[in-house]
Amino acid sequence: MQDTTDYKALYEAQQVKLTMLEAELAQLKRMIFGAKTEQFHAASSSGQLSLNMEAEAIQASSLTKALKISYTRNQTETKPVNIPVRMKLPEHLERRDTVIEPEQSLEGLRRLGEEITEELEYEPGKLYVNRLIRPKYVTADHTDFVIAPMPDRPLPKAIAGAGLLTQIVIDKYLDHLPLHRQQQRFSREKINIPYSTITDWVSNTCQLIAPLYDALLKEVISSEYLHVDETPIKVLDKDKKGESHRGYYWVYHSSLKELVVFEYQPGRGREGPSEMLKDFKGHIQTDGYSGYNFLNKERDITLFHCWAHARRKFYDALLNDKARATYALEQIQLLYAIERKAHEAEMSADELLALRQSEAVPLLTSLKEWMVKSYKEVTPASVIGKALAYSIKLWNGLTAYTADGKLNIDNNKVENAIRPVAMGRKNYLFAGSHEAAQRSAMLYSLLGTCKLHNVNPFEWMKDVLQRIGAHPVNQISTLLPNQWSPEKP
Repeated sequence: MQDTTDYKALYEAQQVKLTMLEAELAQLKRMIFGAKTEQFHAASSSGQLSLNMEAEAIQASSLTKALKISYTRNQTETKPVNIPVRMKLPEHLERRDTVIEPEQSLEGLRRLGEEITEELEYEPGKLYVNRLIRPKYVTADHTDFVIAPMPDRPLPKAIAGAGLLTQIVIDKYLDHLPLHRQQQRFSREKINIPYSTITDWVSNTCQLIAPLYDALLKEVISSEYLHVDETPIKVLDKDKKGESHRGYYWVYHSSLKELVVFEYQPGRGREGPSEMLKDFKGHIQTDGYSGYNFLNKERDITLFHCWAHARRKFYDALLNDKARATYALEQIQLLYAIERKAHEAEMSADELLALRQSEAVPLLTSLKEWMVKSYKEVTPASVIGKALAYSIKLWNGLTAYTADGKLNIDNNKVENAIRPVAMGRKNYLFAGSHEAAQRSAMLYSLLGTCKLHNVNPFEWMKDVLQRIGAHPVNQISTLLPNQWSPEKP
């Protein structure tokens, strides 16, 4: 029987597979042992003026005879001396004076002045008991009592005040200190608070500020432009004994209003964003995840994509095809240089649109032609092939930002908002339940919006917890970080 095996085709397939495995191994090594940054330094630009003065060119010049003079110049370079200057301590800090008198007798001495040395000191935060004392009075005829009403407290039946509740929340969701470690810290102060009590405090605090989360969500959805991304979170599920459930935070960021909303969903399917965005109208920027493709079918939504994700594909391809990957990265770097120039010049949306049309659009046209041509020359299954295919497939979405000066070139704003979750995962590892995951999403949303508006999160949350119980429901949005102003005493 004749062997019809095509050994050449089999060999080529094995070579492709080997190349892919080598690229995956190199990428894995870089992830484990290499630098995490994707910073790329381009070689000198091909358009940059260069002077190529070679020896042959000099010899061919009209100066046929010249006297060669050689000399040595010794020049001492004088570098400015950096004199260390002590950092000036902020004026708003409390000053505590410690006067240190000489040990010898001061009799007969006249004081000339003083030398002051300032040092920055620290005193650990301390728990204290806030006693609310309400004197009781009786009328002259002893028929009635008079006593001041009890001020509003966040959790009337709990011993924790607004400041303690706020600090517990911030320690976990901003400084990534799990609740059990906070419990240990309280124990060092000889305050034994059961873990279940602390978790109940956090849960009840979230229940108290839930109307704020709903108001924030409405404001975000009313924006005309959103960045959307998702990130995984492990969740303990009572139905899955011995293993955790992989849930997702879906993140919606408005760069026009500087607001961010996290929403927890048990899965990564389209159900979550479909429900969240059912009333949204405008532009939505995402990565290339296919779960967002359904948005293309919505009449009132324009879906477009992120150059940072496309750039990452070519960065990963540097070890596979350095020449092509480097060229793509250099061209993408030029696109970002245009954005940087506009930012430094503080251009308006209309000015940025004009700049993109005159400089970015021609660059993109040339880049696409190169990508299409290069894709025909590489193996589709290779890393560089996949990088080229990714950009070519999403090209309309990648270039849509050039048609509107309000849009961004990438989705980095929402990725920056997700970073606290990534840090938290490394510390508390998982959420205790699906309900706890959604409570965490609520706090990430409100505290993340504080950061976007440079609002001190402790001052904001403590003030809100003290006021929200008596605050008019129809004015709840005035307590959001972007509208909040502290209550005047």
